Amino acid sequence: MTDRTWLAPMRARSADEPHRASTPLELFFDLCFVVAVSLAAAPLHHNLAEGHVLIALRGFLMVFFAIWWAWMNFTWFASAYDTDDDVYRLTTLVQIAGALVLAAGVDSAFEHSDFTEITIGYVVMRLALVAQWLRAARSDPQRRATALRYATGIAAVQVLWLLRLLLPAESAATVPVFVALVLLELAVPVWAENAPGGPTTFHPRHIAERYGLFTLIVLGESVMAATVAFHDAFDERAEYAAGLTRLAVSGVVIVFALWWIYFDRSAHRLLTSLRTSILWGYGHYFIFGSAAAVGAGLALAVDHVTDHAEISATLTAYAIAVPVAVYLFFVWLLHVRPHQAGPLRFAYPVGVVLVLLTPFVPGSIELIAGVLVLLVALGRRTPDPIT
Repeated sequence: MTDRTWLAPMRARSADEPHRASTPLELFFDLCFVVAVSLAAAPLHHNLAEGHVLIALRGFLMVFFAIWWAWMNFTWFASAYDTDDDVYRLTTLVQIAGALVLAAGVDSAFEHSDFTEITIGYVVMRLALVAQWLRAARSDPQRRATALRYATGIAAVQVLWLLRLLLPAESAATVPVFVALVLLELAVPVWAENAPGGPTTFHPRHIAERYGLFTLIVLGESVMAATVAFHDAFDERAEYAAGLTRLAVSGVVIVFALWWIYFDRSAHRLLTSLRTSILWGYGHYFIFGSAAAVGAGLALAVDHVTDHAEISATLTAYAIAVPVAVYLFFVWLLHVRPHQAGPLRFAYPVGVVLVLLTPFVPGSIELIAGVLVLLVALGRRTPDPIT
């Protein structure tokens, strides 16, 4: 038997609630977003292999924003207002359905600059969240102004996203309008959380856990690419086996090190104010996106070793080096830097520079793996000033 009801009051949950963990519904939500992340990484890999670097980057950054922003907004809302009643569950399942529609439109966005399906799926997810915020406004009088600001701001921006579809696919205004709408989306939480009723009551440990789980999802793309390298090393002709084996081993070391660096210290103690929490949450766009892009870079390296890619060895190396460097910089900025003191606090910025220099020398992927292992080792020697 269950005590879950059809429609419960959506009251704010306590920010220091004990034993707060991700729910099965949240885990299912993440699982469905795996599809969207995977489908976004695949055309990034294929377009890079064909030498369409700018098209690959533009498409990936735009598509990944829709995935990340919808996931992030649900996560923070759930941390404050998860009632787990039937209406909440059904509304969340609508958001998941929107994510699947978004995922189905990824190929059209990359190949034809047609964002119709992605926009429809995105708007479905966002309007379902509007319904959740309206429920919160009704049940939480103290933060009613905050919830109504969220509902109003999100709904208004969705109208603008739909109007953007009226632009021709190849219009010069497509990217500037996209950037403007992204800035409006990013502004909504800042505006809403500063309402007279006060900010929402997110749970720091719950948020840190949710972000950690999504980091595992995007790192999964890199795990898959390393697995493909091992598979091909055994199946391809002997002339490719040595190169693929080196790539597979280096790829595994890179993925393991990226995992270690992110999860080495707990992040929940850093979420001490609204400002730091927003910056921490927004900065994860670069962590999540770069982690997924590392997988695409490793897949591209497999194509290059087997002579299936049309770009040079240097550009192939950069397809791994750039996302690794971005990942390192933002993990350092958001997670590592507050825990560091003394000369070792400069290790990560130096590591970023070294990673970006590796494509100019032979064995670049092996060198990237070496730099990451060194950073992991140095991290274990750094005292933690946060108690």
